[in-house]
Amino acid sequence: MTNENQTNGSVAGTVAAVKSRSTPAHAMAPAEKPGKFSGIDFKRWQMKMLFYLTTLSLQRFIKEDPPVMADSTPDDERLVVTEAWKHSDFLCKNYILSCLEDDLYNVYSVMETSKALWNALEKKYKTEDAGLKKFVAARFLDFKMIDTRSVITQVQELQVIVHDLLAEGMVINEAFQVAAFIEKLPPLWKDFKNYLKHKRKEMTLEDLIVRLRIEEDNKNAEKKSRGNSTIMGANVVEEAPQNKKRKKASDQRITQAGKSSRQKVKRLKNIRGKNGEKSVLKLQI
Repeated sequence: MTNENQTNGSVAGTVAAVKSRSTPAHAMAPAEKPGKFSGIDFKRWQMKMLFYLTTLSLQRFIKEDPPVMADSTPDDERLVVTEAWKHSDFLCKNYILSCLEDDLYNVYSVMETSKALWNALEKKYKTEDAGLKKFVAARFLDFKMIDTRSVITQVQELQVIVHDLLAEGMVINEAFQVAAFIEKLPPLWKDFKNYLKHKRKEMTLEDLIVRLRIEEDNKNAEKKSRGNSTIMGANVVEEAPQNKKRKKASDQRITQAGKSSRQKVKRLKNIRGKNGEKSVLKLQI
């Protein structure tokens, strides 16, 4: 009786230990559920999904096959371990499926295990991501800055492309990034580009962006100053004809005043002359 109890206790302990290994322990608070995958940007979605499964302690089921028990394993232990694993795998698989768009859900819901589902998604969309690498690389190579837009804004756009390249696993060191950014400066920045090219001291990307920002601010200030000078010049040009008109009008008034004064003098002389003649006649009489 004692030996039978010890045997049952040993089996029960083994089952409990195996069950605890098969059943995930919720050690972390679940993270925010990833958005539904629609077939675009698989790598980012996959990373978010892996983190989400990790917070649920289910991440190992995307790599595990169903447990294989030894022939000598008691039936009750075999049943408990298998059922515990199936339950956890079922949860993991459906967590993944619930983060797929409906069309993809219908395609992949036939997968039997989490591992089969995960591998099928990787096989389909990681292959497409290889094409995405070429696309991102082409965007970087074809990117050219133009004079009609802010250089700093275009530098920020180029930084986003570089980030995508790094996210795709492409290695681009900082010295190459600095040289590429300088080479892509717009035509009106030719002199500044040559100045940067001939600098012997190596710059970090952050240093380059600071220099570009300062140079752009200086160029904008010069444009503003040049614009104000042009406006002032136009005002001077406009005022010159007006001054000429004023002077001409003033000269005309002076001329007219002179004429009128001469006419007055003439009339007075005529009047005086007539009066003189009359007085002479009176004296003669």
